[in-house]
Amino acid sequence: MQTLAHFGDGGPGPWILLFPVIWALVIAGGIGLLRRTVWRGRRGGPWRQPTVGNDSPIAVLGHRFASGEIDEDEYWRRLSVLDEQFGRKGGAA
Repeated sequence: MQTLAHFGDGGPGPWILLFPVIWALVIAGGIGLLRRTVWRGRRGGPWRQPTVGNDSPIAVLGHRFASGEIDEDEYWRRLSVLDEQFGRKGGAA
């Protein structure tokens, strides 16, 4: 009885069983590469979305502190009031 793994008479030998594995690795690698590059930008996951909107009062306060309009004490005092009223998305400090 002749099988695919029978290589005594010049058949393909046991290496024929590796071809499906190789194709599965090539396809999985292609999908992994697409997920890490092209498809990542379309989803707009959490790495693309800011935790606080640019027009929110907390973001405006942060911009004012960064530009030097207000000092650190005033920043923390106003931020505590804004956190009570608006809160932060995601609970990050």
